[in-house]
Amino acid sequence: MTTALLSTADELHARVRHGRRAVVMTMGALHEGHATLIRAAREIAGPDGEVVVTVFVNPLQFGAGEDLDRYPRTLDADLQLAGRAGADAVFAPSVEEVYPGGEPQVRITAGPMGGRLEGATRPGHFDGMLTVVAKLLHLTRPDVALYGQKDAQQLALIRRMVRDLNFGVEIVGVPTVREEDGLALSSRNRYLAPEERATALTLSRALFAGRDRHAAQEALRARALEVPSTHARAEALSAIGESRAAADAHAVATAAPGGPAAVRAAARQALDEAARFDPPLDLDYLALVDPADFTEIADDFTGEAVLAIAARVGSTRLIDNIPLTFGSPGAAL
Repeated sequence: MTTALLSTADELHARVRHGRRAVVMTMGALHEGHATLIRAAREIAGPDGEVVVTVFVNPLQFGAGEDLDRYPRTLDADLQLAGRAGADAVFAPSVEEVYPGGEPQVRITAGPMGGRLEGATRPGHFDGMLTVVAKLLHLTRPDVALYGQKDAQQLALIRRMVRDLNFGVEIVGVPTVREEDGLALSSRNRYLAPEERATALTLSRALFAGRDRHAAQEALRARALEVPSTHARAEALSAIGESRAAADAHAVATAAPGGPAAVRAAARQALDEAARFDPPLDLDYLALVDPADFTEIADDFTGEAVLAIAARVGSTRLIDNIPLTFGSPGAAL
């Protein structure tokens, strides 16, 4: 299919619309993670709808000392990838098109959630992100907009903004896409030297360690709830590899489903094991949070949660996360 390259809002608004318009917002340097978003948008829009991919490196969300100047610009390649994935148009406006009067005097404020985790490390980042998302939503006028789960805090804030400010658009989150070795796809991965990439894998290993601990506890808890509190329960637990002495662990699993403290400990252990790596991993945070407000969850928490991590390897800063469900017997992970 032929994918149109548009640089002004007037060009975009002049297009005849049929069906739903689905928008995928990017800063360019597109990779398979973005392609997954575009394919999901194509499915939602359907054959009669329209998929628009925005490519705009937003200066408002880069802080002092961050990589605005070296952020990759690969528009020709982006246009080709977007077309192969099913985009009808790529909207790649200039800074002057998005901010015609210079830096905007009025901006969206991210509120308390915007000062936590990523916001604490990158002050003002989420204000700049929400401001450009709001502007691009107005400029592209979509029915639905899709964002990656890898940027979980960003996704949560966009959903909050859309709800709080009555934007008439549906927000869809798409699961994180990973490379074969587990590293979450990111435009910044290209900055990693081979030895730095080996260290960077610690992020996903820590998350997977927490996930696996959680899965084991949930399996034990579900088994304990299925079997009567008798000798049969101990036999059943033994059948899945638990010793007779471990049978009483069902009480702990029932009292604190999934064990947030154990999840954190398993992830921390994976990070501790990587302390000897060269180059080292410079950890910003490891957090297990409620996606509604990105505050740390308590040990008796039940419901959806996000295990999130951010770290720097050399001069490259990376983030990753996985969703977990606490207190749901037999929850799939």
